[in-house]
Amino acid sequence: MDTTLRDPLIGRALDGRYRIEARIAVGGMATVYRAVDTRLDRVLAVKVMHPSLAADAAFVERFIREAKSVARLDHPNVVGVYDQGTDGDYGYLAMEYVAGCTLRDVLREQGALTPRAALDVLEPIAAALGAAHRSGLVHRDMKPENVLIGSDGRVKVADFGLVRAVGNETTATSGSVLGTVSYLAPEQIEDGSADQRTDVYACGVLLYEMLTGAKARSGATPGAVLYQHLNEDVPAPSAAAPGLAPGLDDLVARAAARDPGERPADAVALLALVRQVRAGLTGEQLDAVPPTARTPLAPGAEDRTAVVPRPGGGPAEGAVDRTARFQVPPDLVREETVAPAVRRPSRRGLIALLVALAVLVCGGAVVWYVGSGQFTSVPPVLALTQDEAGKRLRAAGLGVSFGEAWSETVAKGRVVSTDPGPGARIRGNGTVRVVVSRGPHRVAVPDVTGQPLDAARDRISGAGLTPGTVAKAFSDSVPAGSVISTDPAKGTARKSGDAVAFTVSKGRPVPVPDVTGKTVSDAEQALTGAGLKVEVSGTPVYSDAVPKDSVAQQSPGHGTQAAAGDTVTLTVSKGQQLFKVPDVTGKDVDEATRILQQAGFKVSVIQVFFTGKVFNQSPGGGSTQPKNTTITLWAR
Repeated sequence: MDTTLRDPLIGRALDGRYRIEARIAVGGMATVYRAVDTRLDRVLAVKVMHPSLAADAAFVERFIREAKSVARLDHPNVVGVYDQGTDGDYGYLAMEYVAGCTLRDVLREQGALTPRAALDVLEPIAAALGAAHRSGLVHRDMKPENVLIGSDGRVKVADFGLVRAVGNETTATSGSVLGTVSYLAPEQIEDGSADQRTDVYACGVLLYEMLTGAKARSGATPGAVLYQHLNEDVPAPSAAAPGLAPGLDDLVARAAARDPGERPADAVALLALVRQVRAGLTGEQLDAVPPTARTPLAPGAEDRTAVVPRPGGGPAEGAVDRTARFQVPPDLVREETVAPAVRRPSRRGLIALLVALAVLVCGGAVVWYVGSGQFTSVPPVLALTQDEAGKRLRAAGLGVSFGEAWSETVAKGRVVSTDPGPGARIRGNGTVRVVVSRGPHRVAVPDVTGQPLDAARDRISGAGLTPGTVAKAFSDSVPAGSVISTDPAKGTARKSGDAVAFTVSKGRPVPVPDVTGKTVSDAEQALTGAGLKVEVSGTPVYSDAVPKDSVAQQSPGHGTQAAAGDTVTLTVSKGQQLFKVPDVTGKDVDEATRILQQAGFKVSVIQVFFTGKVFNQSPGGGSTQPKNTTITLWAR
């Protein structure tokens, strides 16, 4: 029976906005749904707290506070938190919906990755955690299931806010710590503490798993895994995958050091270290083909997010929904007297054994995403051929329907996306819609030559292209206002949405006649006869060459090509500019000459006597004359 039919949230709009369409996963603390934001018309994921948690006011307050902190991260490698709210008994987060698969899906399907691929995944993880660490947030539950790989290849880290809120609760009040056993740092197990270096440890363990295809910590029980975290160093990945570069061994050893003080201080420092190690590797070392993966196809108990005990904690106040809390009996944590010759077990070792005992008694850890036996996960088929995808989905007991879509990044005939996406929960006999690439979408630029510009724009838009810039040119054959050509040219194949520029006709060119020196009326007659319009400037200018009231200037000038109906602006002459002639009578000839030349006049001297004094000048002083007029001086 399809249990989603009995989910009261399916079909409901939380806060009248987020319409719940399908359940993606169910966990001990929340259920994740695919939903549609009816205001913005976009698909997103909505994580709804279980009512047992939503009823706890203190938990909800922390949940809201941490959700706001995560929402402020705004990092491309963090699954975005869009909104938070409550609707009746339901507290929820509205988050980015990532279509793709998890790192766990990739490891389960492919096994070990090449060093290049592993570092390509680790870098954005470290970048995301670095942004969180700078904001004072610690993830606390880094694992492959919380690393999402979108269909576009982008890596995103998920589950920041809820993990932090639950971590605060369990550490502060119950003496327990939340985490996934395979990726817990020693300090989380020993005393429940967690800081930025805790996330760095998990990254080191993740890198080991990506390089080798096997978990760094494994055991028959979660307790055995916890014991290894406390008492054994993470092995060098080259021991499991011979041929790996020593720099990768060193990177894992530093990130996953048991002593937090020996790790990079935070994910920002880790990212710098990762890039330093990558820079020191050769192309051959980065692309070394890994050995056969040893990652189990089904998750083990150590994969599950669990609440495990820490020593010294107070009594549990009740389990949180499906999450088990394992408590250490206080009377078991005590000093024992031993003979000097006998080595006493380390405190960490004793704690690990007690934890293991508690785990055995309580029955193991609890899965974060719990599924009904009637459901299955959609296997990853992205980039497979249509036949390969169909076979894999049918082998998982699922029905298949196919569709097609254009894609710039996925080769023709290979899978672009699925609905539901990879890893999503689906009824065992449900149908997965598979979208197969038709290859890059190319559109031929339509022939719009000779069409009016508006009609040409409409046709370009109708072809899926974008009308672009417009240039103008003369044409003897294309009417004014119609298209002469396009760029790209007609028939060229372009991507949908590409811009197409137009060259539009200004009509036949009209040579502009020379009307300078003509009277305004004669100039107007000549220009209008050529099919041009005339405008007379309101500001006349002086001209030494053109008589007053005649045309001194024209724009555009003589010989310019203009379009019929273009306007030619005329500027009228005020004639020559006149300047006052200085009176130099009675002055020495040399001084008189200097004064007149400085005033812009030329000088001619007629010497009557030789005393050198000017007794007459023509034109006379005080008259107005054009520049460069010759002033004649008589001297005696």
